[in-house]
Amino acid sequence: MEKRKLRINGHSHLLPYPEEIPQFMQDKGIFWVDKDRKFMLQKDWNRPITDSSFFLNEKLAWMENFKIDHAVVLNLSQLYGNGLRVEEMKQALRFQNDFNAKVQRENPSKFTCGFVVHPGFVRGACWEIERCVEELGMQLLCLPTHYMDTIGTWRCIFDEENEPIFELANKYNLAVEIHPYDGEKFIKLENTSWRFHLIWMLAQCADAYHFLTLNGYQDKYPNMRTCFAHGGQLAQINLGRRIQGFDGRPDLFEGKSHPRKAVGHKNIFFDTLVHDTGGLELLIRNQGSKQVLMGLDDPYPLGEMESEKQSSYPGKILDLAIERKIITETERDAIWEDNVIQWLCGDDQAAKDKLVKRILG
Repeated sequence: MEKRKLRINGHSHLLPYPEEIPQFMQDKGIFWVDKDRKFMLQKDWNRPITDSSFFLNEKLAWMENFKIDHAVVLNLSQLYGNGLRVEEMKQALRFQNDFNAKVQRENPSKFTCGFVVHPGFVRGACWEIERCVEELGMQLLCLPTHYMDTIGTWRCIFDEENEPIFELANKYNLAVEIHPYDGEKFIKLENTSWRFHLIWMLAQCADAYHFLTLNGYQDKYPNMRTCFAHGGQLAQINLGRRIQGFDGRPDLFEGKSHPRKAVGHKNIFFDTLVHDTGGLELLIRNQGSKQVLMGLDDPYPLGEMESEKQSSYPGKILDLAIERKIITETERDAIWEDNVIQWLCGDDQAAKDKLVKRILG
C-alpha cells in the first residue's frame, strides 16, 4: 500500500485568544487582542483580524476543511521586541515562546511551533535558545530580517556579532525561519498604501539573504537550515545584480563568499508564497525545486487563503504550476511534504521518522 502524501504548511501564524494574553502586555502597550476578537493591537497601532482561523480551534477546523495535515507556526511579527525595554522584551518573548510550546505540546499531530529571540542581547538570546530546545522541545528558531541593537541602530540578522546564535543553531540541528517586519521603523518613508508589506518586506528578505550568503553561513553552520519567508522574492530577481557587483567591485567584498556558491544550496530554503507562477518559476529555476517548501502565510490577507475576489484557495499556486508545466506532480508532493521535513530535520533520519510519526498520530 502506497504511503499517503502529507500536506504540511511551512508558514503559518496563530493568535492567542484574548484571555490567554497576560494583562501586562496590554498595560505596557506591547500586544493584545480585543475581547470581541476583531483587532490585534499595540500602543498606537491596530490591525483587523480578517479570519477566524487566527485562533486555535478555528485554525484546526480550517486545516481539516482544506486537508492540511500539519502546520509550522511561526512567532507573531509584532513580538520581535524591537524598541522595548530589556525586561519587557524578555517577558514578551517568553510569553510568545511558552504559548507556542503549549500549542505544540497539546496538538503534536497538528503543529510544529517556532520560538523567537532578540539578537540585540546575544547572551540572553543564547540562554533562551537553550531553554526552548532543552526544556520545551522546540526545533525551529524564528528570527527577524532586521533588529534594533542596544544603542538603537538597526542591523541585519546575519551580522557577524550574532555568530553565537548560529553556533547554537548548528549545535542543536535547528531549522531557522527568517521573516521581515518593522520596516517602517527604519526606512524613512511615510507608511502609506501598505508599501512596507507589499514592497519593503521583500527587500528586507533580500537584504538578509545577501548577508547570509556573503558570510557563507550556509557552509560555516552545516546543521543550520535557513528558510526565507515570502519566497525571498526580491532575492531571486536580484541574483544577477549581486553576482555582477561582487565580480565588478571585489574591493568591497574582501574575505566574503561569492553569491554563486549559495545558489541552490541544500541549507537554504524558500517558501512558495510569491503570489504568481512567474515568480515561482524564477524561484525554482534559480534554487531548484528541492529548496522550495509550502508556505501559506495563513490566515493573513496576503497569505494563500480562500478568496472569491482572488479566485484563490490554499495550494492554488502549485496546482497552477502543474498546469503550466513549471513543476511535476512529484515535485508538488515534495514541496508539500519532503522539503518541509528536510528543512525542519535536516539529514537526521530519526528526527524525520519521529516527526512523521507525530503527524500521523
